[in-house]
Amino acid sequence: MKNKRTILILPIIIIGIVSILAFSNGGRNFQLSQQLSIFNKIIKDLEMFYVDTIQPQKIVKTGIDAMLAGLDPYTVYYPKDESDELKLMITGKYAGIGSVIRYHLDKKTTIIAEPYENLPAAKAGLKIGDALLSINGVDVRGMSTDSVSHMLRGEPGSTLTLEIERPGRKKSFTVKLERENIALPPITYHGMLNDSIGYIMLESFTENCSKEMRRAVVSLKEQGAKKFIIDLRGNGGGSLVESINIVNLFVQKGKTIVTTKGKREQSNETFKTTREPIDLTSPLVILVDGQTASAAEIVSGALQDLDRGVVVGSRTFGKGLVQNTMSLPYDGYLKLTTSKYHIPSGRCIQALDYSHRNEDGTVQRIPDSLTNVFYTEGGREVRDGGGIRPDVEPKAEKLTTLLFYLLQDMAIFDFATQYSLEHDSIVPAELYEITDEDYNKFKEYLISTGFNYDMQSSKILSQLKKMIEFEGYAEITKEEIVSLEKKLQHNLEHDLTHFAKDVKQLLTNEIIRRYYGQKGEIVYNLRNDSDIKESCNILNSTKRYKEILSPKTNKQ
Repeated sequence: MKNKRTILILPIIIIGIVSILAFSNGGRNFQLSQQLSIFNKIIKDLEMFYVDTIQPQKIVKTGIDAMLAGLDPYTVYYPKDESDELKLMITGKYAGIGSVIRYHLDKKTTIIAEPYENLPAAKAGLKIGDALLSINGVDVRGMSTDSVSHMLRGEPGSTLTLEIERPGRKKSFTVKLERENIALPPITYHGMLNDSIGYIMLESFTENCSKEMRRAVVSLKEQGAKKFIIDLRGNGGGSLVESINIVNLFVQKGKTIVTTKGKREQSNETFKTTREPIDLTSPLVILVDGQTASAAEIVSGALQDLDRGVVVGSRTFGKGLVQNTMSLPYDGYLKLTTSKYHIPSGRCIQALDYSHRNEDGTVQRIPDSLTNVFYTEGGREVRDGGGIRPDVEPKAEKLTTLLFYLLQDMAIFDFATQYSLEHDSIVPAELYEITDEDYNKFKEYLISTGFNYDMQSSKILSQLKKMIEFEGYAEITKEEIVSLEKKLQHNLEHDLTHFAKDVKQLLTNEIIRRYYGQKGEIVYNLRNDSDIKESCNILNSTKRYKEILSPKTNKQ
């Protein structure tokens, strides 16, 4: 009997060990299955027993969005009815009216901020400042711009009837137009700044943008360009492949540009230049700012790491994460972060570690003290963990409180619209400047509309007074506080005179848009852009350009 018991117990022990090993190896799968079962049961219970009728589609979408929000901002679920937004990000194409729209706080509706040339909105005669009252009979006043944008998009060839309220006209009117496929141009503008410097503004990394960049470079070379400024400010990125192809225009074939590293083997890839370049020698300046991100950081960072160009501007956003798009059942999509990318020096420029959040859920930038040193091809020091740090950082121009409120309240926008009603034409964009007479009219216009704004210094002084009173120093500081209050009294006339130069630039810029559109706006801004001026100074000095790209030596 003893032997029989031993024989019977042995298989039970073996089965137990196998079960433990199986659970150990597949523990994560078991936990995943367990949680999915719980989620599934909750949805069913809500449907059957919740006091009110639920919308399964909406409630699941809310749950998925909340789950993904705990990861990073780039992992996003797109159900079928939102898939057009994803396609627009990838291709730069959509079917709509071809216009920038914006919400007007005073009018409480969406307005046309700019109709693109030769597209449905412009062809139908829509103008900057036109207010949308209804779309196909549906009142859109009070709707968000996202909702209005969704209504304006649709199938190519489908028609829209818009009810429009136009400044200067007493009655609203309707406009019929036909949606078209809209392909947003990745290169907004390219042209010569002088006899030898070519300028290219690249706004996005959509499909085939490298071909557009090639054409722009060749065109500028034909016009005499021997040096180039590539403007990536405000460029939020896009296609990884397109960014590599653009770098390839300026560096030799076979160079490693990006290495991606992820959890799974298929996420680990090395991307090299595969074509012959079109320019290996022309001096380059790459302009960047805090909104330069992702693919735009690959281009600026790779050209910096390879010592192929000088980066000018302010520190970039710091997005070193790569997303892939995965198909889901019922025509949905998941844009999923699968890896981190490393540029030629080996550094990853990701600035935020989303896997380690604060107790309140926020994520902090990696401190400079915790970043690591890497080296460019020529031996210059560069760092990881905080975006691309420019080689040259011109002094940033600060937006004063007055300018902020003038833009936010659309005071400048509305005055420019009124100005265009009173002037049929203006001189070319490169020559136009607002006159003192027109600026005085703008002052009068602001006063007549009752424009007001909060002075931050007055707010801070008010807080200081409360703290002084709390700590018992009110009596001994009374004279100083009263003196400060008098000096900080709101004086719109004074502020408009003191900041006249900055306000005039914004006014001039907005007025030019009414007559020459986005290209005219760019041409004007190029005249006053401090980063452009600094870039031209660098390119015009061969000595300085070479010094910037040379390793710093320690003096003995």
